[in-house]
Amino acid sequence: MHTKSIKQLSTLLQNKEISAVALATHFLDRIEADTSNAFLHVDRALTLAQAAEADARIAAGTATPLTGVPIAHKDLFVTKGWRTTAGSKMLADYASPFDATVVEKFQAAGMVTLGKVNCDEFAMGSGNENSAFGAVQNPWDKTAVPGGSSGGSAAAVAAGLTPAATGTDTGGSIRQPAAFCGITGIKPTYGRVSRFGMIAFASSLDQGGPMARSAEDCALLLSAMAGFDERDSTSLSPEQGGVAEDFSRELGQPLTGLRIGVPREYFGEGLAKDVEAAVRGALAQYEKLGATLVDISLPNTALSIPAYYMIAPAEASSNLSRYDGVRYGHRATEYKDLQDMYKKSRAQGFGPEVQRRIMVGTYVLCHGYYDAYYLKAQKIRRLIAQDFDAVLNGPNAVCDVIMGPVAPTVAWDLGDKTDDPVANYLADIYTLSTSLAGLPGMSIPCGFGEGEKNAKRPVGLQIIGNYFGEAKLLNVAHQFQQVTDWHTRSPAGI
Repeated sequence: MHTKSIKQLSTLLQNKEISAVALATHFLDRIEADTSNAFLHVDRALTLAQAAEADARIAAGTATPLTGVPIAHKDLFVTKGWRTTAGSKMLADYASPFDATVVEKFQAAGMVTLGKVNCDEFAMGSGNENSAFGAVQNPWDKTAVPGGSSGGSAAAVAAGLTPAATGTDTGGSIRQPAAFCGITGIKPTYGRVSRFGMIAFASSLDQGGPMARSAEDCALLLSAMAGFDERDSTSLSPEQGGVAEDFSRELGQPLTGLRIGVPREYFGEGLAKDVEAAVRGALAQYEKLGATLVDISLPNTALSIPAYYMIAPAEASSNLSRYDGVRYGHRATEYKDLQDMYKKSRAQGFGPEVQRRIMVGTYVLCHGYYDAYYLKAQKIRRLIAQDFDAVLNGPNAVCDVIMGPVAPTVAWDLGDKTDDPVANYLADIYTLSTSLAGLPGMSIPCGFGEGEKNAKRPVGLQIIGNYFGEAKLLNVAHQFQQVTDWHTRSPAGI
């Protein structure tokens, strides 16, 4: 049951071949027996109550295709009933009085919440080792990271603990863990999915998205979670394109004539040979499906790392200033005065990586450094967006989608990069530019690494599209998954 797709589970539920309560119980039992540290908070009574409501909707004939299907939420989305910690001691016991818009939308569709899944603290990390509650193990190889920051989401789906999970992507945090765990994940166009109730890291970059086994599943999920939200100032209005859509509408369209841009900057020094081999193999498969490969250049790709690590920490410094121990969050038990309480509460509540990024962000926003660092990074961001625009839009457009690797290597060993934050940052080289430009991008499994260690560690193919091109992206991924079986494979023992 736990290896079935959302569509398959939906059919079983609608035909009453299984009840939502029985399905939720099956996954709750698997979560209870799991030792990967993917889940942070589970409440069996709350989950089964939602499942009973789903069964009632199915019996009444008012169900949607997602009614009764279980889902887990990244611990960055606030939820009533389940704790919301953002993977941090700062919010270790926080209980939200309301649900995030994304959570509301899935509940309105009748989905059943299984619980909250682990993540890097405040979404800051590439390996899910920065969580205050311990690292998550990759189900394909328990000695490897699952990717970050949505590592708990990716690991839970890959391990068959949930058929679907929410994730957030600031610089690659849906796509990279999806690649490392051999599942499918999509980051929509910035503003497509409401950020209301999604704990902020970097407000101009953060975007929620679905993670599941297949592109078809992700299309169903994205159709439920996207749309305008007046409570989110960054949400795209209907006039701007922020409308609810059926993202499954293009599934089944042939790929004959599709132009795939292959950036030469994504295949240079630093890309592991086994990752390149898997990605090249996927590109060859697309040629068999009728697509044409086009050599393109995205010349400012290398600048995405310094630009991102100026902009994101600056916004994090501002967003995280609210956690001072006064109204909510961790408060030090012993302090001399208000200033001392601020210092001790933040020092005790935030982990090393969060503190590092707050310090960097505060520095680049300081008077005298703002123009030299933050403003210059924003100018580079515009150049990066123009690189994509040049190949995707206008009379000189040469491609319909862009493809390449998600990460330079397969998942690394747990603990391998904990003492080298820069090495973690460099792992995002192929995903950061998409986020800086606000474009949609996704990862689909396309193979495995090579050698005794890497042979059981998945490789992801990144597909980048034009603004509002999610339906096309999902079909491009779906067509590949119709002729390959990478997305159907499960780790040993699952």
